[in-house]
Amino acid sequence: MSGFAEALEQARDSGDLLSGGAFSQETAADLDGSGLDLRDCRFQSCQFRDCDFSGAAFYGCAFTDCLLEGCRLSATYWRNCLLSGCKWDGADLRRSRWKDSTLEEALLRYVNFTNGVWEHISVKGCDFTESALSEMRLKKVILEKTDLTGAELFRTSLTGMDLTSCTLDRIVLSETCRELKGAVINAAQAAVVARILGIRVEG
Repeated sequence: MSGFAEALEQARDSGDLLSGGAFSQETAADLDGSGLDLRDCRFQSCQFRDCDFSGAAFYGCAFTDCLLEGCRLSATYWRNCLLSGCKWDGADLRRSRWKDSTLEEALLRYVNFTNGVWEHISVKGCDFTESALSEMRLKKVILEKTDLTGAELFRTSLTGMDLTSCTLDRIVLSETCRELKGAVINAAQAAVVARILGIRVEG
């Protein structure tokens, strides 16, 4: 049993609270961390597969160079958290709420963020290829050098956001592209949007 698995069992016995844990190079599968309250925990180079963290809350936690494969994180709450250099491809983060947190240099391809909320979030150098980012509420979010190729952004307003350093190829929008109303894009990105609208751009 891994150190994290043991800590999780102890947390279950003490009211579902796991505080101040530091975990490095942990490997675990099929753990049930649903509904857990994690505070000020640090995860370094850990690998979690097919684990269930649905409904868990993360306060002041940091994940660095971690892999979460096939993990369920729906309806989770994140505050003052850092996600750096991680690979969470295919994770289920539907209805997750993020506040005052940073995501950097992370692979978040094919992730489902539908109906999520991001507030005061900084996203830098992340890859959201083919991810579902539909019907989200974004407030004071910074997207920098982020790949949104093929991402679904249906009914997610990007008003006021500077997307000029991001990749918007094949993004999925509503027919009117209203999601981009009020956002800042560059000339090349405007051509991408024109194609979505069925407009032919020459020259």
